[in-house]
Amino acid sequence: MDEPSLLTSWTLDPLQLAPIALISIAYGVRARTLARRGQPAPGWRIGLFALGIALLVVAIASPLAAIAEEELFSFHMAQHLLLGDLAPLCLLAGLTGSLLRPVLALPGVMRLRVLANPLVALPIWVANLALWHVPAFYEAAVESSGIHAIEHIAFFSAGVILWLPVLETLPAPEWFGTGAKLGYIVGVRLVGTLLGNVFIWGEPFYGIYEAGGDYLGVSPQADQSLAGSMMMLEGSLVTIVAIAWLFLRMAQEGQIRQELLERGHDPRIVRRAVRYRRWQELT
Repeated sequence: MDEPSLLTSWTLDPLQLAPIALISIAYGVRARTLARRGQPAPGWRIGLFALGIALLVVAIASPLAAIAEEELFSFHMAQHLLLGDLAPLCLLAGLTGSLLRPVLALPGVMRLRVLANPLVALPIWVANLALWHVPAFYEAAVESSGIHAIEHIAFFSAGVILWLPVLETLPAPEWFGTGAKLGYIVGVRLVGTLLGNVFIWGEPFYGIYEAGGDYLGVSPQADQSLAGSMMMLEGSLVTIVAIAWLFLRMAQEGQIRQELLERGHDPRIVRRAVRYRRWQELT
């Protein structure tokens, strides 16, 4: 593959970009409707959603995708981190109950609440991560555009499911409060760290990248080690941000819980109100 073309070419496949465009349009229309009603979505949420859309486009249409498919495992890892972690995180963080209300009103949608249970979400994410890194499945995805599309859908879907219990786009179980979310995040990153170390220190797993050195002068071993390092670095940065955010939430919830109890509210009602961040209903 000609290297300079990879730095300038974008793969504008309508079949891949059309769903992203439809999601963007639907979000924009709903946000505009709410703004006209005097219920505008916070600007930071709109910004995060837009960032999630941009990350999806970069993952599937930029030169990153071309290099990932044919040349280097490290680029493929970067693509999967965008599709399966960062983009779902940003998209979910950009949503609110008001923005989602038309979708939540659709028949059967609330049944998906089971996916917001961490005991369901985490195993699904781990199983998806493990499955697609098995050499037979991974190389099949690289060699077949159809399987590759399925792989991308699986990574994105698993990423959405992974973050559902934390961001509670759909309500998580009552026992899964902020403290439990901290443990969940740590568990997720332990899994990612384990896999990253396997790639860093293990022998090359994927024979399909044996010619990687012909592209950027990177050996298959160095390419795989770089992929593992990228996985661990991205996971560490996201974890630091998530833990800081959760600690701030815990401090806020503790203060509000104490204030509500001092006002004489029923402890059980206070506990549930704080858990689902609906304490304004008691003030």
